[in-house]
Amino acid sequence: MAGILVVDDTPEIRLLLDRLLTQEGHTVRQAAHGEAALAAVAQAVPDLVLLDVMMPGMDGFEVCRRLKRMEETRLVPVVLLTAQRERESRLKGLEAGADDYLNKPFDRLELLVRVRNLCRIRSLTDRLEDSRNVIYSLARAIEARDAYTEGHTERVAGYAVALGGALGLSETDLQWIEQGAVLHDVGKIGIRDSILNKPGPLTPDEYEQMKTHSAIGEHICKSLKSLAPILDIIRHHQERIDGKGYPDGLTGERMSVGARIVALVDAFDAMTSDRPYRKRLERAEAVRRLREGAGTQWDARMVEAFVGWLDAHPEVVEKKE
Repeated sequence: MAGILVVDDTPEIRLLLDRLLTQEGHTVRQAAHGEAALAAVAQAVPDLVLLDVMMPGMDGFEVCRRLKRMEETRLVPVVLLTAQRERESRLKGLEAGADDYLNKPFDRLELLVRVRNLCRIRSLTDRLEDSRNVIYSLARAIEARDAYTEGHTERVAGYAVALGGALGLSETDLQWIEQGAVLHDVGKIGIRDSILNKPGPLTPDEYEQMKTHSAIGEHICKSLKSLAPILDIIRHHQERIDGKGYPDGLTGERMSVGARIVALVDAFDAMTSDRPYRKRLERAEAVRRLREGAGTQWDARMVEAFVGWLDAHPEVVEKKE
């Protein structure tokens, strides 16, 4: 059963909803106005919010907007309750992010069925989030296997978002690119430690095994539909503009923008970090190599944008030195 927050300025409606939902086995908390609702959510995130639209002070539309903006509550289903039947009111509620809409006076059976369905969706969403967290934990576990790569995914994600911002990408695109950067090496969980930590050049056979990590990573993440927008980043972050990368030998813009970004910043972080087989390069040498590979290994426009960002943030690499 679910934890439900009932928000309404009319005590009789709150008591009615409390009784109905409690009889169904749910745990119910009440709030008499918008500010109290936000305070209750801050204390404990509910599984569902039944929210009156017309309240003194902060109305239900604004409460809904705030809930949907917060990371902790953006996935919590919100049902708006209102006596207003105008189309404009419904549209305003949908624009605020509401998941459902019920008119007062509401049908009790309809209310309970909708609550049951939304709680089921919330439960499935939580399971997906748990599965995603497992995969993120795998990414962190990979770094724990090798002291040389500690902090690598965090830095690559930071560089990727910075470069995406410099290129003028949308906030949504930046969020996907950040997730792809964090998970780009998750497939290395399937590569032997003796290869990952080898203090010297890999043999041809070892290199072929290392090259499988991008496809392994895609396979691991493919089971989650919520990660579909970043599968190309995970699979193609080792591709090259000239087609000499792997696993698919993509060329130019056949690589997605996200894959090209992560390929570039991943290489830069690798160059400016210690590895078992070499010491890190100085920033100037790493930049020289980026420019040398512009148009062949990496997207030339992205190289210049990233170098420009690095010039404006000299402290970024200095922290590693």
